[in-house]
Amino acid sequence: MFSSRLRFLTAGESHGPSLHGILDGIPAGLPLTSAAIDHELARRQRGFGAGGRMKLEQDHAVITAGVLAGRTTGAPIAITISNRDHANWQDRDIAPMTAPRPGHADLTGAVKHGHRDLRLALERSSARETAMRVALGAICRTLLAEFGITIGGYVTRIGNVAGAFHEPPADPDVLLERFAAAEASDVRCPDRDVAAAMHEAIAEIIRERDTLGGAIEVAALYVPPGLGSYAQADRRLDARLAAMLMAIPAVKGVEIGGGFAASQRRGTRAHDAIAVDGDELVRTSNWAGGLEGGISNGMPLVARIALKPIATTLTPQQTVDLATGEAAPTKYERSDFCQVPRAVAIAEAVLAIAVADALLEKLGGDSIDEIRPRLHALRQLRVSQLPMDNVPWRFGYEA
Repeated sequence: MFSSRLRFLTAGESHGPSLHGILDGIPAGLPLTSAAIDHELARRQRGFGAGGRMKLEQDHAVITAGVLAGRTTGAPIAITISNRDHANWQDRDIAPMTAPRPGHADLTGAVKHGHRDLRLALERSSARETAMRVALGAICRTLLAEFGITIGGYVTRIGNVAGAFHEPPADPDVLLERFAAAEASDVRCPDRDVAAAMHEAIAEIIRERDTLGGAIEVAALYVPPGLGSYAQADRRLDARLAAMLMAIPAVKGVEIGGGFAASQRRGTRAHDAIAVDGDELVRTSNWAGGLEGGISNGMPLVARIALKPIATTLTPQQTVDLATGEAAPTKYERSDFCQVPRAVAIAEAVLAIAVADALLEKLGGDSIDEIRPRLHALRQLRVSQLPMDNVPWRFGYEA
């Protein structure tokens, strides 16, 4: 989905026996173990505001195809993640679910598929599926690391509590510091004082039996220039990344670079001036978020997502019981109070898939050894590598 060189599919229900994923297009020769995937799965399960299920699950990726002797073969990679909670569901009758929860796919799923029980939509639309996206993204992170590309992210806002993260950083070291500081925080915010306020906001919402959303910033560092294209709409890297990020459950907004903040600035202050340092072309700002005309420009690739509060709340909401046609309150299904800290790992995984796809599309090749010299041969942001003819010319089309 939303890719060209890389293709992936996931399958499985929230309370079914397992989740399954297939990732096709990873070149041969990439060192890969379950431990690297499990590290990212564990990150997805951590964060203040998580619900009870995260205490039950202990996600572990079992690689069942595409990796032999610890290295990828170039064939599709298959992964399975067991759902430990399935043991609590497999031998019991499932109570009918007929009152759709506002904000979920309960009602729309019934309209689309004609389901006679709303749980049939819930089981697949659940964010439990994102565990597999994180697993597949972990493979892509491993690939990107082979070529010096780093992925990271952090929380910028929980509810009304926001940090001063308005201008996308131009310096990779600033982002690396934020990544590290965020991992030391249970709300994944790199600003200690803001993180404390976020923690309290989540604690208050738990006491009030409600939910909170927020915003996350993710970035890819050391991405080479020239990935993506302006030639067709579906080849634009910003469009492909935005589609991938928007497909994360609960995401209602995506920004690239300065996003909406840039729209409030004048043109002379909303773009990244180009200067020359010796032979190298440099920037001191990154309002474009590393993407110009749908193509990476060598700056940190920065995106932000807005997540709505989780629709499942301990405090009942008004709905209609479709079995009776009468007004009814929603029934609580176990869920997070605030999913935003946990969603950092999901957003990073999605970013890794999008960047890995664009990188492989640019470089081609069927093995790591074949791709590596192609990366080193890429055109760089140097005046000497961008010769201009500097002579007039004509289109030359026939009338």
